[in-house]
Amino acid sequence: MSIEIRPVKDGDFFAWLDLYAKYAEFYETELTDQRALVLWSWLTDAEHEELGYVAVDGDRIVGLAHVREFARPLEGDRGLFLDDLYVLEDERGKGIGRQLIAAVRSLAEERRLGVVQWITAADNAAAQHVYDSVASKTTWVTYEIDLVAAQGEETA
Repeated sequence: MSIEIRPVKDGDFFAWLDLYAKYAEFYETELTDQRALVLWSWLTDAEHEELGYVAVDGDRIVGLAHVREFARPLEGDRGLFLDDLYVLEDERGKGIGRQLIAAVRSLAEERRLGVVQWITAADNAAAQHVYDSVASKTTWVTYEIDLVAAQGEETA
C-alpha cells in the first residue's frame, strides 16, 4: 500500500463527499447537500481559509483532513486547526490517520506556525489512541454556544 497525501482537487468531489458523509454519520450529524456544497466551495476556493487534503491509495480516496489557520494572541503567532480527520473504516489501522496528521504538521512547519490543534469526541477511544502517539493531550476543556439552537428557542 502506497498512500499519497495531497490537496483536494475538483475531480475529487464525489469520492470526498462519500467520505465526508461517513464522517458526519460517525458523529451523528446530518450532512445536508447545502452544507456539503458550502464546504466543498471553501475547499476549492484558493482564497478561502479552509484547506482540504485527501489520502489516496491508487485511485481510491481513503481519508480526508480539513484544516485552517487561526490567531494565537497570547503567543503572538498563528496555529493550524485540524477541523476534520476521517479514514474509511476498512482502511483504519494502516497508519493513514498518522500520515494525514504528519502532512498537516508539515504544512504548519512550512508556514512557521506555532502549533497544530484539534479536538475529538470524549468517547472516541480509537482516535485518541492514534492522537496520543503523535501529540500531547491538553488540559483545556471545550465549550460552545449553539447560536442556531438559541435562535430556535427565541422564536418558539
